[in-house]
Amino acid sequence: MSSTSQRVLTWLGVDDEWERPRPPIGRQDLVLAASVEAVSLLALELVRSAGGFEHTDGPVWAQWLAVSTGAALLLGRRRWPLVVASLAALHMFVAGVTMPQVMGQLSLQIVYFVALLSGVAYARDRRAMVVVIGTILLFMFAWITWQFAVGSAAQEMVDEFEDAERVGAFAPIPATVAMTLLVNVIYFGGAIVGGGVAWRAARQRLRLQEQAATIAAQEGRLREQAVVDERLRIARELHDVVAHGVSAMGIQAGAARRVLDRDPDAARTALSRVEEASRDALTQMRRLLGTLRAGSVDGGAEGGPDAADGGTGARTPEAGVDDLPELVAQTSRQGLAVRLDVVEEQSSAASRLPRGIGLAIYRTVQEALTNVRRHSTADAVSVVVRVDEAAAYAEVEVVDNGRPRHGTSGSGLGQLGIRERAATHNGKVDIGPRVTGGYRVRVRYPLAAS
Repeated sequence: MSSTSQRVLTWLGVDDEWERPRPPIGRQDLVLAASVEAVSLLALELVRSAGGFEHTDGPVWAQWLAVSTGAALLLGRRRWPLVVASLAALHMFVAGVTMPQVMGQLSLQIVYFVALLSGVAYARDRRAMVVVIGTILLFMFAWITWQFAVGSAAQEMVDEFEDAERVGAFAPIPATVAMTLLVNVIYFGGAIVGGGVAWRAARQRLRLQEQAATIAAQEGRLREQAVVDERLRIARELHDVVAHGVSAMGIQAGAARRVLDRDPDAARTALSRVEEASRDALTQMRRLLGTLRAGSVDGGAEGGPDAADGGTGARTPEAGVDDLPELVAQTSRQGLAVRLDVVEEQSSAASRLPRGIGLAIYRTVQEALTNVRRHSTADAVSVVVRVDEAAAYAEVEVVDNGRPRHGTSGSGLGQLGIRERAATHNGKVDIGPRVTGGYRVRVRYPLAAS
């Protein structure tokens, strides 16, 4: 098969797996067929009244029947396209042999054209379409050739142009044959090309609709995933805030209870630290609620962001590396010796960390210190934050010198939160006991991924 034939078949969709939906006979088909029949019968009678059928021997009812059956074919042009195209070709042949002047009416020519175009445009089996349409074309051009070769058309031309003078560039008979062939090539070729264009346009529309539906479905899934991710983030934030605050309050309250009778001043100090821890926890919860309510339309309404932030209308910035000294100092006041080292390979590199990584480092340290107070016998903790912009990483490491305290196993949500935060920023987590003693929490975040 030549490359040209292959391109034509490909354009017609022979190897395409898509099948155009086959619609049932609908209102538009009924309206089209009824309109064509009405116009065709009117045109038929107008031509008859003008004397155009003087050489037609068929009775009037046969002429009406030919026009009506031709229009009726349009009812199934979308439902059974190849059957209608074949019947239209048969109709053209029978009417052309018995009543050529009726077959030549513009209305019936339009019917045949639309039927052939619909066969190409709506056929589901594209290989069968090529076979059927190709057979129709071969049959029609063979019929035309037969008419010129041995049929009455040849004799009519001879009689008509026998004594005619040559007035153009071509002889009358060859010019008539060439004109007839050219008109039929344009007629049948236009129907095939128009049907192919309509089929490809329908396929493109359906693919665009499927793509739009896929995009809409993906958008919905992404929106749902964003909601789930935000809920997980909020859950981690609330866990960190509540666990840290309640742990601190529990430790100081227990200390106050033990020394309440023998050392009122120490109890008073411990209770003041409980108050401080509760105030800090409330402040961080207000900060989180302010983030959630930032999209509120009526910001000044009761319970809105202004209320959450003490009426200032401004959200408190999220915690970061710069807030670690205060966190360490607060933990040290609760009886745990904590040393903080921030190692910056470049000047002020920690302050330039992305906000998300800064918050993740802060929450990691906060969770690690809370776990040390609640589940370890340690009395000293080392917190080291390393930031190297040239090597493109930020690392936080929390190491204590204790052993696990029996009967204080937690839910594991704290470490899960650390791992989830790290995964959000493509970080690597190393959590577990050390061979030399103590427990280590280390997370490294790649800066380039942020």
